[in-house]
Amino acid sequence: MYQQLSIDAAEKVAVAPAPGGLCGGTSVLTLRGEIPVEDLVTGDRVITRDSGVAVLRAIEVTEVEVNPIRILAGSLGHTRPDRDMTVLPDAQLHLRDWRAMALFGRLNALVPASRLIDGEFVAQQPRCRMRVHTLTFDAPHIIYCDGVEIGTGL
Repeated sequence: MYQQLSIDAAEKVAVAPAPGGLCGGTSVLTLRGEIPVEDLVTGDRVITRDSGVAVLRAIEVTEVEVNPIRILAGSLGHTRPDRDMTVLPDAQLHLRDWRAMALFGRLNALVPASRLIDGEFVAQQPRCRMRVHTLTFDAPHIIYCDGVEIGTGL
């Protein structure tokens, strides 16, 4: 869990990342196409790896101070991600190619982004304040974000 730090009477900022949240600017694959996370609405049908489609039940937006992770386009496979993206250190990335086998001895692995930092293609960024969008479904799912499979609700 994370703590709330009072900045002033009108504003609160979380001091640790919200697990499973997506950074602003991340595109999510839905039946309407790729939609920026900021534009998702309750009831959107999000395409998932594990069940096909899941109905988005709720969205929580939180401001956090965090050292986000930048992943360059193509760093996790051909067109994965399909553009440079920013994720939280706790973001659960689904690897399912030679990387999963080489790094974890498994065909598939859900891996925190922080475990993939190499300083060049996957790099930790300076601490900053950002909006995080936490998506809630009826069950945990793996969704497609900027061409990368990310676990939610895990």
